[in-house]
Amino acid sequence: MPQGGPLSLLLSNIMLNELDKELTRRGHRFVRYADDCMIFCKGKKSAERTLENIVPYIEGKLFLKFNCTKTNVAHISKVKYLGYSFYRCKGKCRLRVHSKSVTKMKDKIRELIDRSNGWGNEYRALKLTQFVRGWVNYFGMADMKSLMRSNDEWLRHKIRAIYWKQWKKVKTKFEELKRLGVEKRKGMDMCQYAKWKLVL
Repeated sequence: MPQGGPLSLLLSNIMLNELDKELTRRGHRFVRYADDCMIFCKGKKSAERTLENIVPYIEGKLFLKFNCTKTNVAHISKVKYLGYSFYRCKGKCRLRVHSKSVTKMKDKIRELIDRSNGWGNEYRALKLTQFVRGWVNYFGMADMKSLMRSNDEWLRHKIRAIYWKQWKKVKTKFEELKRLGVEKRKGMDMCQYAKWKLVL
């Protein structure tokens, strides 16, 4: 089945239901989403021993192929799980958005706001809003107040750059800034700076 398809997830849950039962029988604490599973152990040696013992069950009893390259023993702070990473705060384990997920999100936004895609501003804004809303809802459990603040500043800068390039003439820039409520003197300074920047 194609990876990521709805039937693939369903079949993963059916096939790995026996693994859940076995891990529970062995007294392990674990979490699993489809074929993505984390088993929690008290120490590194315990984790290595658990990994060594569970692989024969997966391959020998369930007849499933075990992906060694995507499996490792690591501290909880080094783990990426479903786009999240983990950290400890006041004795409790908390969630944050993994750095790779942030990079992936920014790459997607760059793709959506790329002026070469031929979209109008209204449609671009619609697609961007849909993506951002979905992304925030997915990572809603993470602590990301500072991340959202910095990303908001980054995105606003990108959007302003789009409009600034669309207002090609200095006169157009000045008129649009005035329409948006920018003071006349400040608008003139900004346009003058843009003119000098083009000359340089």
